[in-house]
Amino acid sequence: MGSVYITKISAFLPNDPVENDQIEEVLGRIGGVKSRAKNVVLRSNGIKSRYYVLDPKSRKPLFTNASMTARAVQGLEDSTFSLSEVGCLACGTTSPDYLMPNHALMTQGELGMGSCEAIATSGICLSGITAMKYAYMTVASGEHTYAISTGSEISSMGLRAEMFASEALMEELDVLEKRPEIAFGKDFLRWMLSDGAGAVLLQNTPSSEGISLKVEWIDILSYAGEMPTCMVSGMLKDDAGNYQPWRELDPALWLDSAVFAVEQDVKLLNENIVYYTVEKPLQGIVQKRGIRAEEIDYFLPHYSSEYFRDKMAAGLERIGFSIPNEKWFTNLTRKGNTGSASIYIILEELFHSGKLRAGEKLLCFIPESGRFSTGFMLLEVVE
Repeated sequence: MGSVYITKISAFLPNDPVENDQIEEVLGRIGGVKSRAKNVVLRSNGIKSRYYVLDPKSRKPLFTNASMTARAVQGLEDSTFSLSEVGCLACGTTSPDYLMPNHALMTQGELGMGSCEAIATSGICLSGITAMKYAYMTVASGEHTYAISTGSEISSMGLRAEMFASEALMEELDVLEKRPEIAFGKDFLRWMLSDGAGAVLLQNTPSSEGISLKVEWIDILSYAGEMPTCMVSGMLKDDAGNYQPWRELDPALWLDSAVFAVEQDVKLLNENIVYYTVEKPLQGIVQKRGIRAEEIDYFLPHYSSEYFRDKMAAGLERIGFSIPNEKWFTNLTRKGNTGSASIYIILEELFHSGKLRAGEKLLCFIPESGRFSTGFMLLEVVE
């Protein structure tokens, strides 16, 4: 397998940043009533601003996922590189614009790119790094000289008040007091998720100018065989606790039961996320890859909330892999939780910060709560 380098990184965040006191103006109020969960969730997640594709006045989308992703890809082009050289385009997202064609094809079409291999990876937060691993492998195998991978999310379209008709009815009937899990099952994610896109160029040689990031390895692990679903969309749980897929449901339920809203089992998440995405997998990776915590110069974690930061640090300490706080780099509080795009947006900021020096090592961490999966990537700075 040949060496692979990330030589360019680009990010695109739509429109102006939305501050905490502006969120409900953009997303709308369910049943015209202020959220009972909003302030509690915002205090916990620590996010101060985020970006939405929605126009703050009309509340109509100004970008599709494909057009937003295309803008991130276009940011890679300059006088030294043209999209016509790309042999593979791999795009990951949780929120494609269409059921078909896939997101990579729609992004390629938006760009007007010539023929190339186009692959879309689905999932939740890991879909972005899965796309990157596919692109990485095509270059490492010698199949392509240049490959682009992307991660993107357009979460706001599913967070609009119109998507929560049944919850509005429950508030009108004051049922929410008896069923607080409604607020923290679906409503709480309205204050957690946002929009954005990122793209990286991978090639078989480092850049002739400035720095590049050599991809040492990318490890992705899933524990779906031993863990139940935690974050869902497009399904409804019946009285027996079984999930029914949206195509088996009466279409009248799609809106009435907010079937397509993203929902998370917070109790299951809190009890398992650190063990299954940090402790258990990283112990195996340390043994497999022979890495040591003291070798890491920057730790780039994607986490959904500042609430989990100390918990993840404690998990690292429990397995003897403590990373000092000053080595952590994240922009969650300023750029929001953009799911599969987050690691791209974090990398883009650090890559262009002027802080990186040759020989430094970056450990990237991407957890996913869908059915408990995780991803780790080790990069080395080269000049």
